Amino acid sequence: MRPAPNFLTLHSQRSSVVLELFADEAPQWRYWGPRLNESTTPGMALRDTRPLPSFTLDFDQPLTLVPSFGVGWFGQSALLAHRDGRDFAQAFDHCAVEWLTPARSLRLHLSDSVAALRVSVTLTLDADSDVLVIRSELHNLGDAPLDVQWLAAATLPLPGQCDSVRSYAGQHMHEFLLQTDRLSRSLWRRESRRGRTSHDCFPGAVVTTPGAGADSGLVFGAHLAWSGNHQQTIEQLPDGRYQWQFGEWLAPGEGRLAAGASIVTPELVASVSDAGWNGLAANFHAELRARLPWPGGAMRPRPVHLNTWEAMYFDIEPGQVLALADAAAAIGVERFVLDDGWFHSRHHDRAGLGDWWPDPDKLPDGLAPLVAHVRGLGMEFGLWVEPEMVNPDSDLFCAHPDWALQLSGRPLLTARNQLVLDISRPEVADYLFEHLSALLAEHPIAYLKWDHNRDLTTAGLQPGLPGYRAQVLALYALLQRLRSAHPAVEIESCSGGGGRIDFGILRHTHRVWTSDCIDAVSRTDIQRGFLQFFPPEIMGSHVGTAPAHTTGRTQSMDFRAAVALPGHFGVELDVRRLDPLQRQTLGGWITLYKQLRPRLHHGRTWCGQGDDGLVWQAHGDVDAQDVLLLVYRMQPGSLRHAPPLRLAMLDTQAHYRAWQVLPAGAERPDGPHHTAPFFDALNRPEGLLLDGAWLVHSGLPTPRAQAETAYIVRLQRSGAVAAP
Repeated sequence: MRPAPNFLTLHSQRSSVVLELFADEAPQWRYWGPRLNESTTPGMALRDTRPLPSFTLDFDQPLTLVPSFGVGWFGQSALLAHRDGRDFAQAFDHCAVEWLTPARSLRLHLSDSVAALRVSVTLTLDADSDVLVIRSELHNLGDAPLDVQWLAAATLPLPGQCDSVRSYAGQHMHEFLLQTDRLSRSLWRRESRRGRTSHDCFPGAVVTTPGAGADSGLVFGAHLAWSGNHQQTIEQLPDGRYQWQFGEWLAPGEGRLAAGASIVTPELVASVSDAGWNGLAANFHAELRARLPWPGGAMRPRPVHLNTWEAMYFDIEPGQVLALADAAAAIGVERFVLDDGWFHSRHHDRAGLGDWWPDPDKLPDGLAPLVAHVRGLGMEFGLWVEPEMVNPDSDLFCAHPDWALQLSGRPLLTARNQLVLDISRPEVADYLFEHLSALLAEHPIAYLKWDHNRDLTTAGLQPGLPGYRAQVLALYALLQRLRSAHPAVEIESCSGGGGRIDFGILRHTHRVWTSDCIDAVSRTDIQRGFLQFFPPEIMGSHVGTAPAHTTGRTQSMDFRAAVALPGHFGVELDVRRLDPLQRQTLGGWITLYKQLRPRLHHGRTWCGQGDDGLVWQAHGDVDAQDVLLLVYRMQPGSLRHAPPLRLAMLDTQAHYRAWQVLPAGAERPDGPHHTAPFFDALNRPEGLLLDGAWLVHSGLPTPRAQAETAYIVRLQRSGAVAAP
């Protein structure tokens, strides 16, 4: 007769975790879901609640925190490892509990005395964000090397009523494309082996239950905080539940542990919400905001950018740059970023990467005059770099061809005419640190746009071992080293646009470039997918050219600016070429962004979809008492009268004062075919008083409008509705 189990419970405001513990085996997953009462327990051991089915083992094997292979568990294992073919089966025979914070955080040490290994799993459930952070560490306690094929960061339980998974696929210039798959008895798997987070396979997903939607219903979400290869699987279990595993995808040989060595997984960031995927997004936003490494410890207002890339490409010439800076300052830009083309021999993408000093032909006086001019205009100066890469046509490669990741006997495979430096080598990291640090020490550079423009291939370290994992860890170390030396500098993670966006890189950076595509129509879906996991203030969103360089489509300045407005707003065009009206229009949107960014970047974000080609997103305080609603008409309407938008985040017991928000100098469409008295009332100084219940259940009226247009409404709570 086995003794009664202990139950380990973690609680946050709206969620709970329950594990069942026997001292001689791995803890069993009993619960991860909405908040339980403090005293709630399962009451009895799981094995006592379910009889053994026919034709099965005589000892029940439930889902554990670290399910292992070879001793009775037939689902996905959290660990696959061996010693020269032996010790391939693992079973934990001891578990020690280390509480880090009562009811909030603990570390479980699981030992296998036969296979001579220990797995330590740390679980922390944040009280405020309802985010569960898990990571695992494997220790080789044996006297021979242990080859690790797979080590999950975490295995999570999902209830049997889960019915679908929302994940994100894509490609360069078309990231964060929503994919919805039905869950069934078939294994669901997503994995990337590109050496970075990747454009095509985002390391996160949302699992839904029947009836769940944007603002209601039970949903589960998770994201691996890792900037390299990754894998996630969802598999149905014999009891009808599902198990969800995340981890780093290890290349052959990367998990080889010497005697006494250990390996630590990336963090898994997970959460549950009964308020739909907008509720889940709020949890992820809160967790990341609490950890972003802002200079000085707090975020300051996100400055308006101008980036020179689509204005100049490689054609950097001092007089033209100074003129562009003048034009940028005149419309209210606050940070001027000199993109690619400024360094030695960089006239195109076939040369120069690795030679991080100003090109003497383009910039005979170096960067100093440009930096001084930009700062004299009241703007910060930023600079583009791509330190992890090298062109074969560069001084660096000619001097050190062995510094590139490569495999003996294999050809050097270039992408965008570049190779990848082995930054895990101390001499390579030192070279990059010294050159970048010298630039930052010599000039008051406030910002680095750090790019990474290719996937990893033939990623071999000097002795021929795989270098995917080493490359990511070395990147984190280099970023941390630079930030320690220059703590006031902000860094953007760019990777051909959205190829390296994850919670791991955001432990060391402050902004991401969401996509190289700035076409406003494409950007609406890209940005809405992004906002499922990341808050708007780190979302680089720029007003691009028309026609867009990436798609050839043309949208109005107002629509392009309205799409860029909620993120970290910027400009990616040659403002000198704008006619006076366009320049005035853009300047009005920049002014509006500066007025609205305190509301856009500190509270909740809700995304929704109306009928007949309408999509919207809203930004406001946590209780939705003051909300900015941005409505986009993406395609021509098929209905004679535009349908209203139901706004579920509002309080049905309150009144709301509503105003239309317009940039300075903007003209509102007029006439009976575009407006109605309702919209005239929105533009009165006192606005229009509306019932919250009506806005929630019936909806906000919407104007008749052409495709690819937008408008903004501010909704401010003004008091409670009288009781009936």
